Amino acid sequence: MNPQRMNTTVLAANNLSKQVSSPEGTLTILDDVTLQIQQGETVAVIGASGAGKSTLLALLAGLDVPTSGQVQVNGIELTSLDEDGRAAVRAKHVGFVFQSFHLVPSLTALENVMLPLELAGTARAREAALAALDHVGLSARSSHYPNQLSGGEQQRVAIARAFVTRPAVLFADEPTGNLDAVTGERVMNLLFEMNAASGTTLVLVTHDVRLADRCQRVIKLDMGRVVSS
Repeated sequence: MNPQRMNTTVLAANNLSKQVSSPEGTLTILDDVTLQIQQGETVAVIGASGAGKSTLLALLAGLDVPTSGQVQVNGIELTSLDEDGRAAVRAKHVGFVFQSFHLVPSLTALENVMLPLELAGTARAREAALAALDHVGLSARSSHYPNQLSGGEQQRVAIARAFVTRPAVLFADEPTGNLDAVTGERVMNLLFEMNAASGTTLVLVTHDVRLADRCQRVIKLDMGRVVSS
């Protein structure tokens, strides 16, 4: 990979904090997190349940807004944008793979993969989606609906959908959490393979130490703070 690309910061958080109100008072979910992630890096975010991993991912992706601090994606400051602005940045620069797949049940596999392309007004969306499904080995299942697919197949559709827009950053939140060990291993092999081929930056939230070890860098959270990176 081009070293110059690796020195480009694609994702940055500066003094990021998130607080929420509760009956017991104000709870701090994330506390003054600062980090930089370079283009093409694979980064795992680990920590115990309640450490703030999914909250950090949501803030970095612009799915939620911080109480204080800034987030930049591809040089764009998310925290200065409204929800429509953040959604536009996500559509152009960000891909997602979630534990629960998040496929639209009324759409076929092909239509699910086409969806982000059509929302972005991309030409030849069908051809691009078919190529993405072929890449994950699901050409023969393109006309099937999510309830006609196994868990592993649904996650492969989700991976195809995530990569089809060629995002700068791919966020994966416990992507094997709903899969058995063998299927999960196959899905993660595919995810890392496609990530390497595309040069996408991968940010992976996981409890699985073996998955974390496959990443170039590990960020550990404890009680909302970065304790190692």
